[in-house]
Amino acid sequence: MQKVVVQRVPRFGGAALFHFEYWTALFLLGDPMRYISRGSAMVMALLVLGVSVASAQYPQTRKGFWIGFGVGYGSYGISCSSCSGLGRESSFTGHLRLGGTVSPHLLLGAESIAWTKSENGATVTAGNLSLAADYYPQPAGGLFLSAGVGFSRAEASQGGSSAGNTGPGFTIGGGYDVRVSANTSVTPIANFVWGHPDSGFSHNFFQFGVGVTFH
Repeated sequence: MQKVVVQRVPRFGGAALFHFEYWTALFLLGDPMRYISRGSAMVMALLVLGVSVASAQYPQTRKGFWIGFGVGYGSYGISCSSCSGLGRESSFTGHLRLGGTVSPHLLLGAESIAWTKSENGATVTAGNLSLAADYYPQPAGGLFLSAGVGFSRAEASQGGSSAGNTGPGFTIGGGYDVRVSANTSVTPIANFVWGHPDSGFSHNFFQFGVGVTFH
């Protein structure tokens, strides 16, 4: 595999000749700290939202089936044996979560979290599909901690050609259910997603987002 040159490459010309690691690395030659202010601002706004409506919340009851989905923003980075000098790249994220209620403290289910960015006709997508658990320290409260293990995938495509690989991964994070009706919550979340899709290649991204959960 060709070694990545530390220089912004404006187009993915000839990318089909290289491994997906090369395609992905081309996105990550920018400012490594660019995402922090944007992500932090989103988290602060979501925290203010939660605090402002907390006094008007409906009771935090959990039973049976639940499902949630949402969007956000995140910072993506990679580590690979043939690349160096890489920063991080910011773009949009999305998530889908569903499962069942084990107890007022514990929810079990599956979750899919993805990060994607398109530039100059090429698209890089990364994400995890996991078995996950949500733990609520206080059943009457909305705060929860989340962790999941499963599969992680990185994929790059351009002009009808694509390449990618899948390996193990995990997710860790948390959120807060802000009840807006008896069975519906607005749920700010923050997650760290890590994966090892290929030998000598790992990736990760931070996700700051907001979703809707139906209990």
